[in-house]
Amino acid sequence: MKRAGASIVAALLFAAAAPAQDVPEEKATTNDGLVSTPDRPVVLPNRWQEDWSVLADPAVPRNPGDALKYVPVGPGGDHYLTFGALLRERVESNDAPAFGIGRDDDTYLLQRLQVHAGLHWGAPWLAFVQLEDARPFAKSSWGPTDRNHADVRLAFVAWRGEWLDGTVRVRAGRQDFALDLQRFVSLRDGPNVRQSFDALWANFERGPWRVIAFVSHPVQYRDDRGFDDTSGSDHRFHMIRVERHVLGTNELSYYHAWYDADGASFLDARGNERRQVDDVRFAGKHGSLDWDLEGMRQHGRVGDARVRAWALGTRAGWTLTETAWTPRLGLQLDTASGDRHAGDGRLGTFNPLFPNGYYFSLAGYTGYVNLVHVKPSLTVKPTSTLTLLGAVGLQWRRTTSDAIYVQPNLALPGTAGRGSKWTGMYGQVRLDWKWRPGVTFSIEGDHFRAGRTIREAGGSHGNYGSVQVLLGW
Repeated sequence: MKRAGASIVAALLFAAAAPAQDVPEEKATTNDGLVSTPDRPVVLPNRWQEDWSVLADPAVPRNPGDALKYVPVGPGGDHYLTFGALLRERVESNDAPAFGIGRDDDTYLLQRLQVHAGLHWGAPWLAFVQLEDARPFAKSSWGPTDRNHADVRLAFVAWRGEWLDGTVRVRAGRQDFALDLQRFVSLRDGPNVRQSFDALWANFERGPWRVIAFVSHPVQYRDDRGFDDTSGSDHRFHMIRVERHVLGTNELSYYHAWYDADGASFLDARGNERRQVDDVRFAGKHGSLDWDLEGMRQHGRVGDARVRAWALGTRAGWTLTETAWTPRLGLQLDTASGDRHAGDGRLGTFNPLFPNGYYFSLAGYTGYVNLVHVKPSLTVKPTSTLTLLGAVGLQWRRTTSDAIYVQPNLALPGTAGRGSKWTGMYGQVRLDWKWRPGVTFSIEGDHFRAGRTIREAGGSHGNYGSVQVLLGW
């Protein structure tokens, strides 16, 4: 645990030393009024989307490290190299992982370090590489989503151009996808190791329309030695997606996807998995109301069994904009199919594909399979940098013939075909604080009160707590 303690100390020293990035002050007036210097870029979830060419303007204030954020390498201000890093340190304590069935009380540190370099060659071209080193310290049981010593997380070439009065974007190489609320296709930011794909991606945007297509092989994570991750033809994920703005800026989208995995295993089917996916989503905002509705249908085969599965997800909220702390009253409803009849040659178990590890809560006690989930919540913002969330989640199974599932889609032993539909309920509290640009803190606590079915299978109630610091440069 000494190494874990050293990592925490290093993270806090890094945070204390990180320079504040103040909003640039307004410059001299002109005949047109006040003129301000360009804003400095901010750290984005996708680091490759940051544009540091603003530093070509000598009027932009400089911070320590800017000599590596913008290194001109050619004519004009848009030919440059940029470098950056992201360090995440999270201490977690969980007294009942997987409800304590086969796993013990655990307290540990998760550390993720990412470093990247990007070459911008004019507006059209970008070459980007990001390395990741993810390690758990003092964790008693870990897997591929917890540990991956130095490896390539992203390595791609991107191009942007104009065609038919629209914009074309193409990326080729190792990259990641984050669709919508990341219910089913995500960066997988909750666990320690993110999800990447070796892919060819293209999209076309014109007016309110956007069309996306990609073919990909999900990266398979190994930790035998450094730089040993791979992808292959035994795991495929391809998609065609159409988006359109409707009723203003509200978004309506549809996609059809192909998901293949050789040697898949479910409670009622085994063999090569060949799923086709149809997904429809409608999301937007009107006044104080915001919403996000998504439905997915899956069909195909797993071995000799026919797949007939589906899921629905809804998030909606009402924000009291004229009230102190701008409270948002939220309601989340989720449901996903399970397998109703064992041995009938038909598999109803939903596959959440590439789910976000903290879609329900960071504790991740249950997965998006054979589920009914109801979660009212209250979010407040005491300041522009501080967000507080409180929520209660209620969970059932759709069918008792199938199991209760834990993250990401692992059947809990001793629950299939037994007990009642009631799974349990949990309480969640979370604080997010953007201390200064590039430095954020998060604290979360969850308590899951397990239903009788889990307890009779040998499980117990669960308590989870975490403290996280995220440092971006």
